[in-house]
Amino acid sequence: MMLDQPEPQTVAPPEHFISIKGLCKSFGNAVLYDNFDLDLPRNQLVSVFGPNGCGKSTLINMISGLTPFDSGEILIHDKPIRRARIGYVFQNYREAMLPWLSAYDNIAYPLRVRGMPEHECRDRVATLLNTFNINLDLKRYPYSFSGGQQQLISILRALVAEPEVLFLDEPFSALDFETTLFVRDKLQEIFLTTQIPMFMVVHNLEEAVFLADTILLLSKRPTHLVEMVSFDAPRPRTLDTLSSRPFVEVSRHCLDIFRQEMRK
Repeated sequence: MMLDQPEPQTVAPPEHFISIKGLCKSFGNAVLYDNFDLDLPRNQLVSVFGPNGCGKSTLINMISGLTPFDSGEILIHDKPIRRARIGYVFQNYREAMLPWLSAYDNIAYPLRVRGMPEHECRDRVATLLNTFNINLDLKRYPYSFSGGQQQLISILRALVAEPEVLFLDEPFSALDFETTLFVRDKLQEIFLTTQIPMFMVVHNLEEAVFLADTILLLSKRPTHLVEMVSFDAPRPRTLDTLSSRPFVEVSRHCLDIFRQEMRK
């Protein structure tokens, strides 16, 4: 006798790649975040923009697990931070590099910390370089590369462990304009190829709008979310995007909100 077999259960992907409930953070008597909530749709590149001192970097560091928070809950793909695989690109790429290691060893470092066999490390790094058509002499030490190349090495190190989310803390702040264009293009290529969601803090409104699907506009402290602004221009975005009507309109809207917050 044949018994009916149960239908295979399919697990729906999480609705949000980051979910924050009731987040509180103070430094001494200074309240930074008080009962802060946020849900970010999956498969997006999200940028954060707001006044100086509003806690943009603190927010990204709390979400990624680098900075403790006082109370609340943060989930990444419906999991606690400690169970999520994250990649992090620091603001100061020069200090983030391990100068006594070659560029290759810097990229492979997260894999070795996890105890991955050396032949698998080599294969993983080679696959990453081939995927994005990167031709660098990785036997050299980080200081011998340009700023843009060092930042690219930092991004590759964050990607090599196949993170569920990639965090970037002001990745362009130490780069000149030409190098910024190069790194922006590479980030777009990475996002389109991997579909890894990205959460990026920036201090420049043009960069915040240009790369993002969603721009988070934050208030002065105690910090709250003023508005989530969508920008759905097709990718890859180019220099022509900067002069397009949707880009100009979204940028103007974000700037108006920023000015309103600064006047408070």
